[in-house]
Amino acid sequence: MNKTILITGCSSGFGKAAARLFIAKGWNVIATMRAPDQETELTNSTNLLLARLDVQDAASIHNAVETGIERFGQIDALINNAGFSLAGVFESIPREKILEQFEVNVFGVMEVTRALLPHFRWNRSGLILNVSSRAGLVGLPMLTLYCAAKYALEGFSESLAYELASQNIIVKLVEPSGGVSSTDFGQRMGAERTQINAPADYDRFIARTNAAYAGMGAKRMATATEVAQVLHEAATDVTNRLRYFTGEDTGGLAQARRELSEADFREFMRARFPLEAP
Repeated sequence: MNKTILITGCSSGFGKAAARLFIAKGWNVIATMRAPDQETELTNSTNLLLARLDVQDAASIHNAVETGIERFGQIDALINNAGFSLAGVFESIPREKILEQFEVNVFGVMEVTRALLPHFRWNRSGLILNVSSRAGLVGLPMLTLYCAAKYALEGFSESLAYELASQNIIVKLVEPSGGVSSTDFGQRMGAERTQINAPADYDRFIARTNAAYAGMGAKRMATATEVAQVLHEAATDVTNRLRYFTGEDTGGLAQARRELSEADFREFMRARFPLEAP
């Protein structure tokens, strides 16, 4: 019997690429998104179900899970992929956008996971793959809220992995690098950013920080297809490995964070970003 996976955020990017790959590999796929009626590239077939799921709408989450179980009999795995990034200096980001960042990237993951846990426990098996980021390992200027949300996701996932091992349910993290092409993620980040006006005092800092990021972004970027391949690797790897990385460690930030002392890491970051007042 084919295994079944539910994937959030399938309207574009990692989610859509993962849905295509898992279908090609013979999985049943419940591809969820906020507006499935507008989807034109993924079409219903024997082993694909399009379902509405908004991670900020609990009723839609439960409906998608129930519809998927009704269609395929059971769900074996979950990819929590839906998310977005806020960019800008913290002081300028409105409270409602801060709440939305956590509602989507953290609380949404928790709600979808909670909706599936009784089913996984009943089956005495299950796999949860949470799409994190290198930004969940390294704090970055002008990505304060995104880093905070991904750090929360990292802590939640690692802690939950210890709890759910007792139920034969596995939790894993896939951590793409900061440089990923061919997704709508960057487009939404840019659109969100244009709505945020920072105080003029930050102008020089913002210009220098943008230049630093531009230099990092000039390196080779991973594609959504490559991220999907790592998601499939994590889903089919029978070990209890927690973290899977994809793409280059842009700027060597994650490696430096792991290997350097606090003082040395501060110097490392100072060489790349304008950390002090002029």
